[in-house]
Amino acid sequence: MNEQTVSYKSRIRATIDDYAPELREIASYIAAHPELGHEERLAASRLADALERLGFAVTRGTLGLETAFVAEYRSAKPGPTVALLAEYDALPEIGHACGHHLICTMALGAAAGLRPLLDETGGVIRVYGTPAEETKGAKVDMAAAGLFDDVDAALMAHPYHSFERSGSSLAMDALQYEFHGRAAHAAANPEDGINALDAVIQLFNGVGALRQQTRSDARIHGIVSHGGLAPNVIPDYAAARFYVRAKSRAYTDELARKVNACAEAAALATGSRLVVSNYEYSYDELRTNEALSDAFIANLIEGGVSAGEIASGHDNGSLDLGNVSLRCPAVHGYVKVVDAPYALHSIEFRDAAQLPRAYDGMVLGAKTLALTAFDVLTDGELLSRIRAEFDTVSGRSM
Repeated sequence: MNEQTVSYKSRIRATIDDYAPELREIASYIAAHPELGHEERLAASRLADALERLGFAVTRGTLGLETAFVAEYRSAKPGPTVALLAEYDALPEIGHACGHHLICTMALGAAAGLRPLLDETGGVIRVYGTPAEETKGAKVDMAAAGLFDDVDAALMAHPYHSFERSGSSLAMDALQYEFHGRAAHAAANPEDGINALDAVIQLFNGVGALRQQTRSDARIHGIVSHGGLAPNVIPDYAAARFYVRAKSRAYTDELARKVNACAEAAALATGSRLVVSNYEYSYDELRTNEALSDAFIANLIEGGVSAGEIASGHDNGSLDLGNVSLRCPAVHGYVKVVDAPYALHSIEFRDAAQLPRAYDGMVLGAKTLALTAFDVLTDGELLSRIRAEFDTVSGRSM
């Protein structure tokens, strides 16, 4: 690392340290005012206002989504385009138990650290405000609309109970099956009824049999969302909701077709009418760009984390960042913000993620994102490796 790079990186760290009190205040505010997906008006406003004060041009209501935004600072000098991704939706009843109040402030802090240097280094920094990651993630809409197609690297970091490399995630479809039958008295004249609940039960039996013939990376799990109103009335309506997941979009699509066939068979067997729909967005698999991930990990180590503390990435859920990673090189590292192994989406993690220790981790995450973005902006060799890997994985290389 040459002297100029060392100097630039020292300035980035110092700028983020100076900005840390505002980051802590905004994170605390968002944590204290949890908002569900596409309702994050307070969070989106606080973040967008802060970015405008930093000199970013902010477009609010991106793609007609009220709580989405894109903030951009464009240097007069040419250079790469780096995206910092902010999530800020909460979970029903338990609030910010996934730590999204820290995800968005890590992105904000990184933007604050980079902004004063960008006129010297060249390039573009964008902060994408992406609502509703937990349900109908805005990154799906943004990726489909081509908003990441000119991005050289998309970066985000997730709070966790340990440091982890960016890994993979499962592609996912959220499928709803509604069966319409005919009500009848279950004792007096059951022969006049068409039992929609029987169709749901047959669907679950079919899925249970299907699981034996699925690959080990597949996950099919569901609930009965409506099963009738009274035991002496044959249900004329019943419904089930499933998540179908696998490591690739192609295999997820194949599994979804098979689960749909189970539902169609259940409808045929019971004489009910079937309606199939998606109750949440479909997510593609996350394809981590390993060259970009190596840079993220190197900056994490440079920030004082020992290599032995960093685990391999093993994402087993589904992320709307997956859709972004098919459009541009992307990374989703994990930053330790709690010292006990609390699970995400738990009350214990939510409470611990609002303590001073967690906000220290947030600041470290902001610095790591900013320094990685700086590397992409200034290191042509790194950028070439990132692009070559992305082209190879996506099948674009000839």
